[in-house]
Amino acid sequence: MTAPSTPRVRRQLPALGTGTWIGIGLVAFTIVVALLGPLLVRADPLTTDAANALQGISSSHWLGTDQYGRDILSRVVAGGRFALLVSLLGTIATVVIGTLIGAVAAYFPGWPDSAIVRVLDAVLAVPSVLALLLVVSVFGSSLWVVVLAVVVVYAPAVARVVRGAARPVMHHAYVTAARARGERALPVIVREVVPNVLDTVLVETAMRASWVVLLVSTLSFLGFGVSPPTPDWGLMIAENRTALTVAPAGTVAPIVALAILVVGLNLAADGLGKYLGVDRASRGAL
Repeated sequence: MTAPSTPRVRRQLPALGTGTWIGIGLVAFTIVVALLGPLLVRADPLTTDAANALQGISSSHWLGTDQYGRDILSRVVAGGRFALLVSLLGTIATVVIGTLIGAVAAYFPGWPDSAIVRVLDAVLAVPSVLALLLVVSVFGSSLWVVVLAVVVVYAPAVARVVRGAARPVMHHAYVTAARARGERALPVIVREVVPNVLDTVLVETAMRASWVVLLVSTLSFLGFGVSPPTPDWGLMIAENRTALTVAPAGTVAPIVALAILVVGLNLAADGLGKYLGVDRASRGAL
């Protein structure tokens, strides 16, 4: 019979701070607007109208139009859906793969751990934007390629942090007992190790999500992301910056939308880290 896992001692958790709730509210606002976008904004984000290009704010176009006569507000709302989709898929894949790699490195000390860490360090030594551009240049710029690129860029950092958090767990009695029962490595990692570093994983998830949003927007701004006329915040900034003095909303609106989401995610991640008592700096350095 398999003995039950030994849970960690529960500590008294502080209340969530005001900044955390503000961050959660900003993220929730972005999600609601993106999901209800078709109901809130009737204009088609892809329809062009050369006769009404670079128009100001009006009753028919609340934020005006861009140089192609497309409704700016509808494109900002539609661009939010794409940003959230890529961020969700990229963050989940990054955290899952990074957590597994980090837990495996902590489970096998000695040369397996050293070999994994050296590979992680080699990948981390490459600038994130350069690594992203390399993957996209080789495999294209489809949705799943962008997700793959995000995993390549950020999974090593997640693995380092999770490894640092998992190493002390390996010395606990419940892990030793599971090994003594002859359980394989993967079941021990999934049942005994990962649940006991879940606080670190949750904080990493919130933090990486904001970085993924910025990285994907940077990729689109540089012209390696989605192809026009697909609505995307980074692409909108690149397309409309030349008309900043004529129709500033085309550039400012996606910047504000991007800032709201990123600030919200950062506030939520910082508050979650304090709430769970996670010190990312010390754990990642182990």
